[in-house]
Amino acid sequence: MFLHSVNLWNLAFYALMVFMATLGLWDVFFGFEENKCSMSYMFEYPEYQKIELPKKLAKRYPAYELYLYGEGSYAEEHKSLPLTGIPVLFLPGNAGSYKQVRSIGSIALRKAEDIDFKYHFDFFSVNFNEELVALYGGSLQKQTKFVHECIKTILKLYKGQEFAPKSVAIIGHSMGGLVARALLTLKNFKQDLINLLITQATPHVAPVMPLDRFITDFYMTVNNYWILNARHINLTTLSVAGGFRDYQVRSGLTFLPKLSHHTSALSVVSSAVPKTWVSTDHLSIVWCKQLQLTTIRAFFDLIDADTKQITQNPKKKLSVLNHHFIRHPAKHFEENPAIISDLTGTSMWVPVKVSKWTYVAYNESDKIYFTFPLANHRKIYTHVYCQSTMLDTNSWIFGCINSTSMCRQGVDLSWKAELLPTIKSLTLRLQDYPSLSHLVVYVPSIHGSKFVVDCEFFKKETRSIQLPVTHLFSFGLSSRKVILNTSGLFYNIELLNFGQIYQAFKINVVSKCSSVKEEITSIYKLHIPWSYEDSLTIAQAPSSTEISLKLHIAQPENDSHVALLKMYTSSDCQYEVTVKTSFSQILGQVVRFHGGALPAYVISSILLAYGGQLYSLFSTGHCLEYAAMLDKEAKPYKVDPFVIMIKFLLGYKWFKELWDVLLLPELDAIVLTSQSMCFPLVSLILFLFGTCTAYWGGLLSSTSVRLLSSLWLALKRPSELPKDIKMISADLPFLTVVLIIVSWTTCGAFAILLTYLYYVFKIVHLQASLTSYKNSQTVNPKHSRRSEKKCSQHKDSAAHHRRLSAGDAEDSIRMHSTVINLLTWVVLLSMPSLIYWLKNLRYYFKLNPDPCKPLAFILIPTMAILGNTYTVSIKSSKLLKTTSQFPLPLAVGVIAFGSAHLYRVPCFVFIPLLLHALCNFI
Repeated sequence: MFLHSVNLWNLAFYALMVFMATLGLWDVFFGFEENKCSMSYMFEYPEYQKIELPKKLAKRYPAYELYLYGEGSYAEEHKSLPLTGIPVLFLPGNAGSYKQVRSIGSIALRKAEDIDFKYHFDFFSVNFNEELVALYGGSLQKQTKFVHECIKTILKLYKGQEFAPKSVAIIGHSMGGLVARALLTLKNFKQDLINLLITQATPHVAPVMPLDRFITDFYMTVNNYWILNARHINLTTLSVAGGFRDYQVRSGLTFLPKLSHHTSALSVVSSAVPKTWVSTDHLSIVWCKQLQLTTIRAFFDLIDADTKQITQNPKKKLSVLNHHFIRHPAKHFEENPAIISDLTGTSMWVPVKVSKWTYVAYNESDKIYFTFPLANHRKIYTHVYCQSTMLDTNSWIFGCINSTSMCRQGVDLSWKAELLPTIKSLTLRLQDYPSLSHLVVYVPSIHGSKFVVDCEFFKKETRSIQLPVTHLFSFGLSSRKVILNTSGLFYNIELLNFGQIYQAFKINVVSKCSSVKEEITSIYKLHIPWSYEDSLTIAQAPSSTEISLKLHIAQPENDSHVALLKMYTSSDCQYEVTVKTSFSQILGQVVRFHGGALPAYVISSILLAYGGQLYSLFSTGHCLEYAAMLDKEAKPYKVDPFVIMIKFLLGYKWFKELWDVLLLPELDAIVLTSQSMCFPLVSLILFLFGTCTAYWGGLLSSTSVRLLSSLWLALKRPSELPKDIKMISADLPFLTVVLIIVSWTTCGAFAILLTYLYYVFKIVHLQASLTSYKNSQTVNPKHSRRSEKKCSQHKDSAAHHRRLSAGDAEDSIRMHSTVINLLTWVVLLSMPSLIYWLKNLRYYFKLNPDPCKPLAFILIPTMAILGNTYTVSIKSSKLLKTTSQFPLPLAVGVIAFGSAHLYRVPCFVFIPLLLHALCNFI
């Protein structure tokens, strides 16, 4: 029946939408690099020592605990407190375990052993009972207050020590990072209690799924506080994102807001972190060995030798984080590096006058200084580029002032170099160093190892090549290409017209090499100048390498920089770079950035079909099939133009003032625009996906009802159609009161689920009765006709008893099927708080605060009445026409106010359901 109501063209369209959605989902969940993180292992058995909390605190927070991490002899020694190290507190995230601290804690312990425990860190971890705080925000404030108490408890463990800490460093994973930022919003919290905050895969900008108002209110409180008090917040903060492998928290949400007067915050994607250079998923970011090593190196460089604690100097903290997480010069961190270096000792000085030079060092017995006079090169070239495959941390390149053949002192240019996976490189613009007479490359004496040093002078225009990206709607059918003919070591490919998150491309780099005797390594670095989201690809030449080109952060409007593909190449190879649009990755970006809004579009489509059914019942006396009404009524032009018009009018002051007077919330489209998330045609795409989901969801629910009714008939004796339609049966008030009490005393979502199951039961029973009636007609049609005739003879005498005919039953089932589709989504959106309540049932019998309780109080009596409502009982209602007109504006409201605030969506659903129920009485 359901499929018969849709023509083949519409069926083909819905199948196409499924295919496109599948492409987008595949790109989000599988279209990324393989996991290149090395696993971090414990060298000794990990131990978690429970820290005893004050009795009042333990009673106030029975589900939460504080632990100290340790291994082997360290764990044994520190079982008898107090402690003597540097405290670091780890905060797990959504459903996270306190045991996730073991990776970074173990690496820090090994590092401390390497320096004979001159300094060491004590890693604490909070047990939040693996609460689902990303789905239910009611416990976020409670977690924040508990962490505050934990910090005070931790600092008490160091009392009486010579170098007792006055603050702690915090590492927050996922929502744990947001809880750490929320500490500053507490009234009695002292900012000095935190000296450093590092967050890993924390969604700072907005919740991933805004499923209740407590989450959005918490975010608003935290972000508004940090913005309004930015001048007074001196907390150095680093946010590390996982990149495209993390499909749970997209990296764009992890970037801290950039404020001109707040420069102590850094945001970076793990693929851009030096010595890490990998994308991590949401869980591996806490155990990825490369990233944890980088973090621990930074921690040890942050130690103040005088206080034996993390430095209080904000400039040093920022310098250390920049050194390890942004740009590494292949040198150990120095707070005040020596700019002038002595170039003395017994060593050879070799002048080099050519513009391109390569030196292969192997078993060198003497130190060699190669000098490049700059006077003549300045006349011809604009830049110089040097690279070395020796990845030690010694200075290797200098600049001499007023020298002829050798110099005693030189400007150490090594600090301006950049570390890459296989080389360290330096590019200088000659006009920036007018006082330098020579460039000096230092080759140390080595034994048993081999490395290569290359230098070349070049004009910028010969190495900067512009490559406009293809148009968004070329669908990969066309491409643009550049060929690098010159034998250079370094190229900048400027990717013109690329800067929006809805753009996605595939770059193919083909390298062809002549006279290759050994393996040649090329590095392709995608550099995004407006955010630290670079990614590197290492390729062995000759080869064909595919690179995905898409963004986490859109280019700001006032930013004129151009995205670059930096190519570190071989002079023996020729390179061909091709770019073309990737349609599947564009769909992936739509899903990645807007997939969370899909439920709003699904419900909007169902509401439009629901309104159409109500109107057909009013105008014709019959309710049409859900699929047919979905095809007829669920049109994007009924919704999108109104949202666009409202957004346009809000640009006028008078309309905005009127909007504020009416106390209407901010339009979700404006919120998305402020986050640079408005794609062209994205609302249309989402509406089509939503309609498709509503169709297949309707097919699934209809099939489920039929299967359950068949099962009912197999287990129970066939039932008859109701002979006397009663809106309020004898047990209905009692059942309603019981469900309301359940909602009040336990969890609103639980009561909504029970109400949903009751409603489904009523519809399954009605479907079974209708099936049984039709079967009896097929078996004994004469008896059926006699029954109908008898019924018509007694119609007038029994006018006060409304009987249900087969046609009315079919109409009622069609209407109820649509209501079930709406209710299913309401239940799904309320499930997170139910799961949270069930998980914490041993601690709390009543969920407090409960986001679903107000909704449950209204929905329970409404659905109790609708479960006993038939179309025959509302056909003549004076309210039916008005009820049929409400779903359209509500469908607009769902998109306008619910796409970025999903918890508002059920509020738009219960209104037409309530009106539908009232049709029984008016």
